[in-house]
Amino acid sequence: MKLFGISIFGLFLLTSCVVEKQPFTEGKILAGKKVSADTLNLGYTTYVEYCVQCHGMEGKGDGPASKGLLPPPRNFTQGLYKFPWTQYGELPHDEDLYRIIRGGLKGTAMLPWDISDERLDAVTQYIKTFAPEVWEGEDKVLGTKFEFPADPFGPEKKAEAIALGKKVYHVTASCIQCHRGYATKAEMKGWDSEAPEDLYSLKPQDTEYNYKALPPDFTYHALRSIDDMPSLVQRLMYGVTGSAMPGWKDVITDEEIWAVAYYVQDLRETGKDIKKRQELLDTFKSQK
Repeated sequence: MKLFGISIFGLFLLTSCVVEKQPFTEGKILAGKKVSADTLNLGYTTYVEYCVQCHGMEGKGDGPASKGLLPPPRNFTQGLYKFPWTQYGELPHDEDLYRIIRGGLKGTAMLPWDISDERLDAVTQYIKTFAPEVWEGEDKVLGTKFEFPADPFGPEKKAEAIALGKKVYHVTASCIQCHRGYATKAEMKGWDSEAPEDLYSLKPQDTEYNYKALPPDFTYHALRSIDDMPSLVQRLMYGVTGSAMPGWKDVITDEEIWAVAYYVQDLRETGKDIKKRQELLDTFKSQK
């Protein structure tokens, strides 16, 4: 049996031989945190057993199973992390990486990994060693975490939140510069806004990961790191590092962030019903 041109038996032998190595004889200081050699060696063996097939031995995202994957596996040598709950481009906290490893990323080949807490921490620390200029040293500082804003709406004001979120999405934040629109041209005119010709198109965006990313259609695509409304609010607050998706904290109000979250969640719910989604799409086709 072959796996991307490599026999599974051969890959097993390769992994078994590599895991026997103990590459660290002393610990490291990673963003001010002392990490022992034992932890790094456990992280190394965990990485080789679970991660190397996609992310590669040197962490460059070029493992034997990476061929043809889109999005490609993360290149850890860049020191960029898409989905932390820290300000855009700043270093993630360990719990940010724990969350991604344990939860996986929907719509990608990054699966959720059910490993022990000890191994989870160890592989998190080991991954950092692929980008020493980003992580190593007492002077490296973890990113700022925002205080999570309280929901100003709640179930009783859900309709109000969705209506406000729709306007913020299309006009105030102009999410339609990258994402597709879901408002009619008449609605856009009612908001004193001109409907662009590509209103209903997804616009591929450049990234720092050496590929173009297609912003999701919220009625169709899975959202990589979103599980619920709070995680949706967090992503709107912090953005997606290395992409065209900025963080919106202090750019729009907390109320507007929550409103957009309610609106996007409503679009996601619409997408779960094939008939409702088609009715929405037909609305755009029938307008003049």
